[in-house]
Amino acid sequence: MKSPLRKSPPAKCPRPGSRKIRSKRGPTVRSDQRGLHLRGARQSTHQRRGESLGDFAYRTMREAIRSGKFRSGEHLREADVAKWLNISRTPVREAFHRIISEGLLTNGPWNGVMVADLDAQQLVQLYAVRAALEGTAAALAAEHATKTEVQRLFQIAKSEARAKNDPAKLVIINSELHQALYAAAHNRYLLQAITTVVDALGLLRHSTFVLPGSIELAHREHLQIITAIRDRKSAAAERLAREHINHALAMRLELQRLRSDGS
Repeated sequence: MKSPLRKSPPAKCPRPGSRKIRSKRGPTVRSDQRGLHLRGARQSTHQRRGESLGDFAYRTMREAIRSGKFRSGEHLREADVAKWLNISRTPVREAFHRIISEGLLTNGPWNGVMVADLDAQQLVQLYAVRAALEGTAAALAAEHATKTEVQRLFQIAKSEARAKNDPAKLVIINSELHQALYAAAHNRYLLQAITTVVDALGLLRHSTFVLPGSIELAHREHLQIITAIRDRKSAAAERLAREHINHALAMRLELQRLRSDGS
């Protein structure tokens, strides 16, 4: 596909009876106030071998939402996304329906959808599910994690300690640590469920690590969870993981309150 930064050649005048030649400019994803050109996302829109167009559209759109290329509140039109992916509107419509069912998109005007914007009630609901799933993951990890996986968890925790003054880097490390914990549970169905919840939380664009004491608390709790996993204390690992997510929710709600107050 052509880069959206490259200008399209001038359209030729069609011969009588010929079909009109359409411009191949990159699509624009519109909101009520402004448009967003997907220059960054366009480079990664490659269909995998054996992947249906519907699955391709679904995967690519979810990646765009999770990475921030599609922002909360943005209006996405079928026609624009179809042009961006260079496919018909039918698989895009199919992907819309699937992602709406996951809560990442909501129905919008003009034959389109809106990227979801989570309110406090939705946050509470999501974190309740996440606490249950991560508690289960920690308990299973205490039972099934290999020595190599436990060592990896401690290595990531050390990286977290070294990056304590870099909130942006900590966001990446935090995600890496949680993903390693999920993998250590050795349960593919649990991993699928957690991924859905984590992707929904990807709509949140601001890290709670900006709050005083949040970095130290997260690191301390991570070490406690990993230690319980290493010691094969399943019940303790589950309890600690649930408490960790509940504390994360409290900080998320506090950050949301501060932002709404303009503090």
